[in-house]
Amino acid sequence: MSRYWDDDTIYSQPSAEELRAKANESVRRAGKKGQSYEPVTCRSRRGEICESWWGQAWCENLEKYADYASRLDRGKGYVRSGAVIDLQISSGRVEAKVQGRRKTPYKVEIRIGRLKEEDCQRIIDRCTSRIESLETLANGDFPEELKDIFTERGGLFPSPNEISFSCSCPDWAMMCKHVAAVMYGIGLRFDNNPFYFFTLRGIDPDRFIGVALQNSVEKMLANADKGSDRIIDEGSITELFGVL
Repeated sequence: MSRYWDDDTIYSQPSAEELRAKANESVRRAGKKGQSYEPVTCRSRRGEICESWWGQAWCENLEKYADYASRLDRGKGYVRSGAVIDLQISSGRVEAKVQGRRKTPYKVEIRIGRLKEEDCQRIIDRCTSRIESLETLANGDFPEELKDIFTERGGLFPSPNEISFSCSCPDWAMMCKHVAAVMYGIGLRFDNNPFYFFTLRGIDPDRFIGVALQNSVEKMLANADKGSDRIIDEGSITELFGVL
């Protein structure tokens, strides 16, 4: 007797070439309709998906989640095949279209929890003493000395319970390959613009860096009149260098 919940259907997986051809056709059709897609481009065919610290750190954080492990490799294949034909990042939200085996692309939505106010302030306070690092960050580069502050528990990177997602495909898995592809696509977007990371966590990067820099200056000014063992007095200078 057949049962509703029994489904032994086996879906064939499209090759990279098939995915790429279908993706290009979907982008072409969208263009004819006046729709503008922003495809995700992955230059690597093996090894690291991303090139920047921001992108690589995002992927490393993603791969720590044991619940996602079974679909991540297939997601890598999809993003490398150009299957993520559109990806838009806004505050706490990612909307994407991923080409699969059917003609119509699947719609993927990922929501990332906003960084809690207390966590944001704690990170800013810890960055305050590193003004050179903040200036580097303001220029779009990542200062290595801020790595632990950003990646530690309660840092800028989201935990699994701060991530939710959905896909229009029929796969009932916790994370389907289309969502996994978009997750890696997010990292590739960070390669092009690291400040998308702050946008995704609901943070204004200019204000974040500005507040941290202002606090750094205020801290230096507050200590300007305090003596220091590192300052040589005039008498010591005369004795040391023979200067009158």
